[in-house]
Amino acid sequence: MSRSAHPAGPRHGDVLPEGHYQAPPADLNALDPKVWSRTVTRDAEGVATVGGIGVKQLAAEFGTPAYVLDEEDFRTRARAWRDAFGTEADVYYAGKAFLSKAIVRWLHEEGLNLDVCSVGELAVALAAGMPPARIALHGNNKSVDELEHAVKTGVGHIVVDSYEEIERLAAIAARQGVRQQVLIRVTVGVEAHTHEFIATAHEDQKFGLSLTGGAAAEAVRRVLGHDSLELRGIHSHIGSQIFDTAGFEVAARRVVGLLAQVRDEHGVELPEIDLGGGLGIAYTSEDDPREPAEIAAALADIVRRECAAAHLEAPRLSVEPGRAIVGPTAFTLYEVGTVKPLEGLRTYVSVDGGMSDNIRTALYDAEYSVALVSRTSEAEPMLVRVVGKHCESGDIVVRDAFLPADLAPGDLIAVPATGAYCRSMASNYNHALKPPVVAVKDGAARVIVRRETEEDLLRLDIG
Repeated sequence: MSRSAHPAGPRHGDVLPEGHYQAPPADLNALDPKVWSRTVTRDAEGVATVGGIGVKQLAAEFGTPAYVLDEEDFRTRARAWRDAFGTEADVYYAGKAFLSKAIVRWLHEEGLNLDVCSVGELAVALAAGMPPARIALHGNNKSVDELEHAVKTGVGHIVVDSYEEIERLAAIAARQGVRQQVLIRVTVGVEAHTHEFIATAHEDQKFGLSLTGGAAAEAVRRVLGHDSLELRGIHSHIGSQIFDTAGFEVAARRVVGLLAQVRDEHGVELPEIDLGGGLGIAYTSEDDPREPAEIAAALADIVRRECAAAHLEAPRLSVEPGRAIVGPTAFTLYEVGTVKPLEGLRTYVSVDGGMSDNIRTALYDAEYSVALVSRTSEAEPMLVRVVGKHCESGDIVVRDAFLPADLAPGDLIAVPATGAYCRSMASNYNHALKPPVVAVKDGAARVIVRRETEEDLLRLDIG
């Protein structure tokens, strides 16, 4: 008899230990402003509204699932980051969180710069009118074509990530007669307190050039050796979904140490330092993110203090918030399809989307909130797992949450804080069609990224 399989016990599906989840909230109808965008509320009939429009109207007009984005909230958060850092620093929105032509236009209008990490993101940025000089290009394996395009279009900063890239970029810039501004991405050996897949400053990973191993210092020598490259500074990114600045303090200290080494060895004081992004947002009521003004003050103080200790002029600071701006501004609207109680475990609530529109729960064990939004209810709370419609047992949207016990097929539920990475990482698994992104503001709604169609799928399949 094979020993590779065994009967599943009655609690085989209980992924989390009993008691892991929080007690049900005191009011299932409440929409915690910590996790919902600023204009979300309930109308007199108990229907959730955003930007003055009810979710029933949005579902009827645009269908479900749909990403619903609060434009006023996005702009407010973008302005808060810009104002917090002022004119003495640069704020680059990290386009990987979510990018579209409308987003680029809003960023341009609100005075933010843009960080892109692929030729596709660069194409969207340029198509929407972002000035190339306000764009920075990241990536650990940029192709020759990507680098040639970036240099030709006048991208302001290119963040180099390897010796090979330094040589490629220097040759490309020389051929085009350009002196390209660059930053060197370094790994500073900081263990960020986040999921291993989104921690990016420890030594054993693909990004950057090591400080401790001397690769970063060698990269500086190589860049300074090319007349076609202008070394502007050092870039460090320690990870994502981080709630305190302790890791940034360690990173800044080590980056400033490299700046001092560059000054002592080459007689050059580099004028810029980029500490990346990664500040966290509230996905549940238990999360406690910091405000942009607090973050800006802390980071600026850290850099000034470390530079003073090293007898350096404080360089111009850059940061790259993405999730912190767009994450809280959107929710995903679903229609309930089935409600399946499992005695002694929980109730499975199946919706018309799933891991194709939000892979983060399956990929990162991400936690989310969820609420019944098409009505209010006074029913008792029931422990639920919100799952999708895909042929995959890991197709989980919200692992453990509470919804009213009278939840029924046809109800609308919504998962907040899905503005970051959900649409960017969406897939066509099971040939699912990617949902639209619907922007709402001042009682008006419009599609800024349309829903995919069967024709879209078939157009790519040339047979």
